Amino acid sequence: MTKLYTNFQRHPFHLVDPSPWPFVASLSAFICTIGGVLYFHAFSIGSSVLLLGFFSLITVMFVWWRDVVRESTFEGHHTGIVQQGLRYGVILFIVSEILFFFAFFWAFFHSSLSPAVEIGAIWPPKGIITLSPWDIPSVNTLILLLSGCTVTWCHHALVANQRSSALSSLFLTIVLALIFTLFQAYEYNVADFRLSDGIYGSTFYLATGFHGFHVIIGTLSLISCLFRLNNFQLTQQHHFGFESAAWYWHFVDVVWLFLFVSVYWWGGL
Repeated sequence: MTKLYTNFQRHPFHLVDPSPWPFVASLSAFICTIGGVLYFHAFSIGSSVLLLGFFSLITVMFVWWRDVVRESTFEGHHTGIVQQGLRYGVILFIVSEILFFFAFFWAFFHSSLSPAVEIGAIWPPKGIITLSPWDIPSVNTLILLLSGCTVTWCHHALVANQRSSALSSLFLTIVLALIFTLFQAYEYNVADFRLSDGIYGSTFYLATGFHGFHVIIGTLSLISCLFRLNNFQLTQQHHFGFESAAWYWHFVDVVWLFLFVSVYWWGGL
């Protein structure tokens, strides 16, 4: 008499398979850091190293997300308790991002509330022509607030199983995000100061530039969600991938509001 043995999981947790992507992602981030330092110090290979690290990081994001989507959608590993753990992870990640931007705001207010004598003991420093907050920054504020509304619209449509509304609202969110990025690039191009122009240029471009980088990452996440939604991989009951992207996008919105009020408006008075 033959005895059959079947493999089945006795717990609701997901024991992930060994993956090379965490190591490759950390290596890519390290290359980005080295390339950024070389670029800021005007080394000839700085820009090449920075682009190498950036594109390798984007590649890792693609293949890593591909594996997570496979585990979630096709292999069914993302049970309710796994999704709960992922939610805690995303919340902790956003908290770490808040602390990341807190450091930039600390540097900005430290220099602006007590300007050193080397910059004339005034803020903005002498020779700095600040950007008007009521031109491109105010338009970008409206664009990001509107994108926050459209991504919330998409979430409600997804929960209500209104697939066409979810697709159109998510596509509109991505379009608004791309417009924001183009406007910010134009703003950098027409600004009269650069990153090397003292403490004002450093704090301004680090704070707004890293926010712009986060907008790009959030846009890539939303584009990924758009493809998944179009391929019926995000459903009414199972759409945590979109929820995490929406939470991240709302975080980007809130950070921009603080940047607009403190850096553009108050910091340019």
